[in-house]
Amino acid sequence: MTSAQLHLIAPLDSPLPPPPEGDVFTPSQWATLLAIADTIVPAIEASSTQSTSNLSIQSSEYTTAVQGIQSIVPGNASPDAVQRYLAESASAAPGFKELIHRTFGHYIRDDALKGIRVILSALDTRAGCYLLTGYSTSFHLQPVNIRQQILQNWKQSYLTPLRQSVKAFSGLFSATWIKRSTSLNPILGFPRAPVHGKPGEGYDYDFVQLPPDDEPEIIDTDVVIVGSGCGGGVCAKSLAEAGHRVMVVDRAYHFSAKHLPMSSTDGPIHLFHNGGVDVSDDSSVSFLAGQAWGGGGTVNWSASLQTQGFVRQEWADEGLPFFTSSEYQNYLDRVCQRMGVSTKHIEHNENNRLIIEGARKLGYAAKEVPQNTGGNKHYCGYCTLGCGAAEKQGPVVSWLPDAAEAGCQFIEGFEADRVVFEDIGGGKTAVGVQGVWTSRDEHGGVSGSSRYKRKVMIKAKRVIVSCGTLHSPMLLLRSGLTNPQIGRNLHCHPATAVSATFPQVVNPWEGGILTTLCEEFTNLDGRGHGAKICAMTMIPSLVLPFQPWTGGLEFKLLASKLSRMCSHCAVVRDRDTGRVYPDPVDGKRVRIAYTPSAFDKKNALECVLGMCKIMYVEGAEEIWLAQSDVPAFVRGQNSSPQENSHEQGINDPTFQSWLHSIRKRGLPHPETGWGSAHQMGTCRMSSTEKKGVVDPAGRVWGTKGLYVADASVFPSASGVNPMVTCMAIADMVARGVGRGLVREGEGERARL
Repeated sequence: MTSAQLHLIAPLDSPLPPPPEGDVFTPSQWATLLAIADTIVPAIEASSTQSTSNLSIQSSEYTTAVQGIQSIVPGNASPDAVQRYLAESASAAPGFKELIHRTFGHYIRDDALKGIRVILSALDTRAGCYLLTGYSTSFHLQPVNIRQQILQNWKQSYLTPLRQSVKAFSGLFSATWIKRSTSLNPILGFPRAPVHGKPGEGYDYDFVQLPPDDEPEIIDTDVVIVGSGCGGGVCAKSLAEAGHRVMVVDRAYHFSAKHLPMSSTDGPIHLFHNGGVDVSDDSSVSFLAGQAWGGGGTVNWSASLQTQGFVRQEWADEGLPFFTSSEYQNYLDRVCQRMGVSTKHIEHNENNRLIIEGARKLGYAAKEVPQNTGGNKHYCGYCTLGCGAAEKQGPVVSWLPDAAEAGCQFIEGFEADRVVFEDIGGGKTAVGVQGVWTSRDEHGGVSGSSRYKRKVMIKAKRVIVSCGTLHSPMLLLRSGLTNPQIGRNLHCHPATAVSATFPQVVNPWEGGILTTLCEEFTNLDGRGHGAKICAMTMIPSLVLPFQPWTGGLEFKLLASKLSRMCSHCAVVRDRDTGRVYPDPVDGKRVRIAYTPSAFDKKNALECVLGMCKIMYVEGAEEIWLAQSDVPAFVRGQNSSPQENSHEQGINDPTFQSWLHSIRKRGLPHPETGWGSAHQMGTCRMSSTEKKGVVDPAGRVWGTKGLYVADASVFPSASGVNPMVTCMAIADMVARGVGRGLVREGEGERARL
């Protein structure tokens, strides 16, 4: 495809909301922060003299690096592409500082920001520097080579906060540089938009608009649904098609397919919760949660797996027999049918083919993953930033348009403050939702200064909370509910990765993201706890920051190999739980208390070893973990020709020795990188009020007229991508709500 053709299908820009006012750091703190960033991602030069602006390496090492990168760059790269790539530091990338400012000003919690300021200030004092670095010279005045050695020493420190700092800084600064770099994509051959498929139109939504006014707007409806995601979308369709007046509200704004997939800079801010930079309190796990119009269904990877039998039995044994009924199976089948879920049109990319083929060669159980692509082939690896083809049948493409055609109304940009209750018939009854609506600007975007706010009260006979696992419990707590189970029982399928490079170009960002999985390690305790092997999204800004940082040159060499890289993750069905709770400073920000337990890490380790074996039998040249203290395995290194023979396979003694070192080391904190894209359980469904937040019909215990319909009601971890399970439960909840409204209406008519 020519550059002109690519330009024709390039998505529209999606300008960001205004940055934070004021400055989050002092000038001296900024100098230190940017010095750290330029150590993580340095400008590299061949020089025998150390410099405060460049990482100096020997001429021979520089020549080797240039030749190595030149051997793998696309043929259409400019002659000086490699030199420009090596010469670009993090802070030299256009907009780098501005994006860092936005991240710290909007998305980093207050206590973490205070801690960072303390470290930055200490690194600009003689005493602080000596204590933290062993030098009395301010950090930003040190040559880059010395600064790199300091960070490498921190990685080995017995002080956990220093090891955590390197991990956090390297992840944040590398991700921000990747988003803003002008030199990386030409090295990779990574295009702005998918080269397969074609742009789609999507549905033309008509959102409620409110004029400016100091008085609250009062809206009346039968059902108000807070959240437009996989739970809320299904509820909206079911209730609207049953003839009820339905209104869906969401804090997010809708961006049409013409804006998708978004850029790596804009996408996380417009489409993900907290700009895509949520972390647990101890920084052990990074969380990605959709916060888009359509919720997680707008940014997920199309995987459409039904609830597993042993999970359904586990939930039934908890006093919820509905999950082993034929009725529940009908709900699962109905939601899959609406989305055209199937495996018929799958074409695996290399990242997924490795799982199927590697598992076959090892005798592991593996299978194709059904896709919600409407029965169409969908060979696109960009959907985590939104589906520009409008083929992925998430809520924006399927459920919400169906609801709209049945008369459902929508409000975007609505921040729900609380559910409003009245005492009716001696019971705490939900009668609506109160919140604040923020308009778009005069150009129809969200970046202009002409936006205004309006208080809104939506009166309703029923309230359905579908804000997702992170925010549904927050809304219940803000509404005055005191059930101690609210926010607890958090499951999140913690995942850690194994990556590898191959001799051939694979362009792993092309093709369906998750079309296969390996189930060999699903049931390691006999009770359904273990891990599945899945492919990862290979968008550069989402995969490269999770690679271990060992040095500036090493990181740039590794990043340059992405076109030949594949990455898989061990997705753990976690037995042990965490919780979410309001930030004690501002009361609204979601805090996440979660650490992978020793039990769950043990299961993950078995899966990690299995992923390494799959990579090996499929011919990987280098294999490494998302773990900074384990060196990569390099095929042929320290091996005799006999040991490296293909006949030996995974019995290669050098490979076995490396696996043994991984097993011995385990998955320690904070060296191991963990991520979560599935959150569940914080408003868990239960048979009694003491054990959960909602009853078997999805009604919040101790209330009338208030329901929760999203993945937060899962009694435990689903063990598979939660979308289909969430939708089936939401359909059940909505139909129950609809029947209740009908009975209520019949009762009113009978009284008349």
